[in-house]
Amino acid sequence: MAELVVTRDYVRSDEIIALLDAHLTLMRSLSPPESTHALDLEGLRGSDITFWRAEIAGKLVGCGALKELADNAGEIKSMHTAAVHRGKGVAAALLLHVMATARERGYKKLFLETGSQPGFKPARQLYLNHGFTECPPFANYILDPNSVFMTINL
Repeated sequence: MAELVVTRDYVRSDEIIALLDAHLTLMRSLSPPESTHALDLEGLRGSDITFWRAEIAGKLVGCGALKELADNAGEIKSMHTAAVHRGKGVAAALLLHVMATARERGYKKLFLETGSQPGFKPARQLYLNHGFTECPPFANYILDPNSVFMTINL
């Protein structure tokens, strides 16, 4: 893979909005509405969110976000890789970037919610491969058979 460059993004460009629309469309195709926990554009622009874009040779290939839950904990949100770039290490590189940022901020724990359906198996495996383990619901989530909750101690 050519060099992946991860930079801060403020969720304003047509290009990133289109990628997030693809993300929401995919999430909604895999999970029932009450179990789709992806943030909308305004949610991703919130003061408690840091959002990044990933590019290869200047082309947008993915995104991810970190939501502050507390002074010492965060939640991974909106991890998405453009369909044509899946399986190339984009998500892993983004995940490592988010985890490094969380450590720099002094977070002791990271959490995430992902789907339990077969379409989410690659995402669940990515997180397991990077040391995440399943946990009970956190923050404002409730137990949901369509969700898998995960955490890692940093």
